[in-house]
Amino acid sequence: MRTVIAGVIGGIVLFLWGAIAHVALPIGEMGMKVASQQDATLTALQASADKGAGVYMIPGMSPEEWRDEAAMTAFQSKHKDAPSAFLVYDPTPNPVLQSMGAPLVRQFVIDLLVALLAAWVMAQAATSFGTRVLMGTAMGVAAWLSVSVPYWNWYRFPMDFTIGALLDSGLGLAIASVPMAWWLGRRR
Repeated sequence: MRTVIAGVIGGIVLFLWGAIAHVALPIGEMGMKVASQQDATLTALQASADKGAGVYMIPGMSPEEWRDEAAMTAFQSKHKDAPSAFLVYDPTPNPVLQSMGAPLVRQFVIDLLVALLAAWVMAQAATSFGTRVLMGTAMGVAAWLSVSVPYWNWYRFPMDFTIGALLDSGLGLAIASVPMAWWLGRRR
């Protein structure tokens, strides 16, 4: 029960940190840009994203073509100096523009699950307050290193976006680890 309570405390703190990072601080928008000519862009996407919702690499080629050396060489030659895009496309309307209620609830559940897992790990292996905080911080940094840094490396996500992700999730779990470590270290 002590671990569950620590996880709930951590989930609340993590959720509040996310709100601060995205509403009061510029962390949530680091690396984000607003495209000009949005109507033309959306029209072009509707015409070219013919496989429906998904992640599109532009320029891109199908995995079947990767095995064709001539096709790969031609693709590389054609696009070696071209700009690129990593695009998440969904042809349905964005529900966040209607209401933030459901995404906020989902985000709280996500934060709660992250904090419950962190609390469980902290409770299993750590004996001191400082070690527990470092463990929680390490989990946040490990998550960042395993997801955001590869996106920077392979998909060319902007460095400021990548640093923003560290401040959002890595620093967030470090902050949430403080009250979790305190709760786990209390005498019964």
